[in-house]
Amino acid sequence: MTRSAILANLTKLLAVSPAFLGLALAGCNDSVAEKSEPPRPVLVATVHYEPQAPDRSFVGTVRPRIESDLGFRVAGKVARRLVEVGALVQTGQPLAVLDEADLKLQAEQADAELRAATGVLAQAEAAETRSKDLRAKGWSTDAQMDQARATADEARARLNRAQRSVELTRNSLSYATLVADAPGVVTATLVEPGQVVASGQAAIRVARLAEKEVVVAIPETLLSRAKSDEARVSVWSAPGKQYVARLRELAPAADPTTRTYLAKFSMPGAGDDVRLGMTATLVLSDAQSERAARLPLAALFNQGDGPSLYVADADTGALTLKRVKVKAYESKDVLISSGVDEGAKVVALGVQKLDPAQKVKVVSSLSF
Repeated sequence: MTRSAILANLTKLLAVSPAFLGLALAGCNDSVAEKSEPPRPVLVATVHYEPQAPDRSFVGTVRPRIESDLGFRVAGKVARRLVEVGALVQTGQPLAVLDEADLKLQAEQADAELRAATGVLAQAEAAETRSKDLRAKGWSTDAQMDQARATADEARARLNRAQRSVELTRNSLSYATLVADAPGVVTATLVEPGQVVASGQAAIRVARLAEKEVVVAIPETLLSRAKSDEARVSVWSAPGKQYVARLRELAPAADPTTRTYLAKFSMPGAGDDVRLGMTATLVLSDAQSERAARLPLAALFNQGDGPSLYVADADTGALTLKRVKVKAYESKDVLISSGVDEGAKVVALGVQKLDPAQKVKVVSSLSF
């Protein structure tokens, strides 16, 4: 082979070598990709936003808003008690009855006085009429006329008094039967048959069922929240159901023993399933409080571009670096007000060694 032929073959070989070199390097890259590192295990924390002012809960008791001690309006001896504790009563339903013997005698006496007063008035009016006729004819004096008129006026007043006495005795007779003045439930019976009671003495205690309330004790440090916060009530028999509550009454002075203030929250939406005496939990929530998520301080990533968090996708293993707004720093935690979604999984440890292009594997989570 001549020298010129050798030079020509060498030139062709040099021209083809870069193509073979590229193919060789591509094969090496494929082998490296096939042998890439497995996803890196990471510990994550779940983002949960909650008010900065935490909810406060109190244990209370369900009570009726109105509970009345009903008593007889007249004195007497109890003849019968018609209800027991726990009985449901309606408006006008009899609860107890007094012995009516004396009251009936008083009513009969008043009727007799009314009949007598009616007869006296008829006689006095007749005398007054005759006196007027005689005076008109000149057969009677003015003094006799005035006396007849005064006698008739007195008879009219006596009749009026007798009529009022009859009404009073009839009312007293009706008061011998104690009736319920509103629908409710009997919570206490304070009299027994045969007992002599005074007028106005408590006999039957009735709690109205129209509206219920929960009674709790509030410490003095939370009085302002009791007045302004949203209140919710749940009973222990049905903890999953909540009722809206409104502050109705707050004691002006603290209890001398517990140094707490008695507060009454009405429950307008409570039905028959909420029974009197049940134990309830009252929760006060500040709706105006700013919401923030508490995360470990080690989860925060900052290289001069502002605070950020690595959000991990548990399904794909992808990492996303998101800028966040920090509300406050604490000794071990950081409060985030915005930047990541509720329920997001953020890497809690080792964020300085992560790469956004790196794949990760969620192996555990922290609760905050």
